[in-house]
Amino acid sequence: MKYAIIAAGEGSRLAQEGIDAPKPLVKIHGEHLIDRLIRIFISNEAEEIVVICNDLRPEVSEHLRRLQDKGKLHEKPLPPLRFVVKTTPSSMHSFYELSQLLDDGSDAPFVLTTVDTIFREDEFKGYLRAFKQVLDEGDDGLMGMTDFIDDEKPLYVGVEECEVRSEECGVRSEEGFPRITGFFDTLEELDTQHSTAQTSPQLGGMRGAPLISAGIYGLTPHAFQTLNDSIERGESRMRNFQRALVADGLKLRAYPFQKVLDIDHATDIQKAEEELKNEKLKE
Repeated sequence: MKYAIIAAGEGSRLAQEGIDAPKPLVKIHGEHLIDRLIRIFISNEAEEIVVICNDLRPEVSEHLRRLQDKGKLHEKPLPPLRFVVKTTPSSMHSFYELSQLLDDGSDAPFVLTTVDTIFREDEFKGYLRAFKQVLDEGDDGLMGMTDFIDDEKPLYVGVEECEVRSEECGVRSEEGFPRITGFFDTLEELDTQHSTAQTSPQLGGMRGAPLISAGIYGLTPHAFQTLNDSIERGESRMRNFQRALVADGLKLRAYPFQKVLDIDHATDIQKAEEELKNEKLKE
């Protein structure tokens, strides 16, 4: 599996709140955010890892270069690690830069995420198994979702209503996963534009809550044409790219995580510390 990390944000809100380190080098449980992702990817059959970081904080590219030179992380061999150093106007533009590294003419799928995405490692393993399953079924992608909303501007996700009993809807099992029908900026848009029962408990036992994008994208190279077209239209933001995927007819499925956190504020660091501490206690 190929993996891609968007680590090009400036982290301005963290800096304003007294966090001196660039976001990719912020530590959670004593581990840099970017190292945590790389470690998780290594433990999940990473064939290649590509990263984009900005040119405003050279500490990040220097850190990645040291990893390249060392050839391992936490004593585990490092797969091919490539990175591009460029400040971009949006996360979608960062993805576009990464696509130049990912698009090698093969049909190899990949998983993309942002550097500050905190998820449970056991759930991520389940997500990867599910991703391989939906690829075998001919779908174009599996998007991570959660009903845990701790985001200033969540992106709500419309999914088709399952017509079978909930354990077969695939939200917690790996037997099938609801198809994504749209992405919406507000609950009002979701309610008015989405025709199925989005908050139905049938959608996998997610406590009847609306789903939002978790910032974890499993895609095939079919997505690159949509990305290129979006860039040519002058669009930005990953949410617009996701909407374009649906508009272009790509078959996307939803995979729910119990909880996914983003590190946008200093208080989020403590939340992530507590979440990972609880994860360790459950192991």
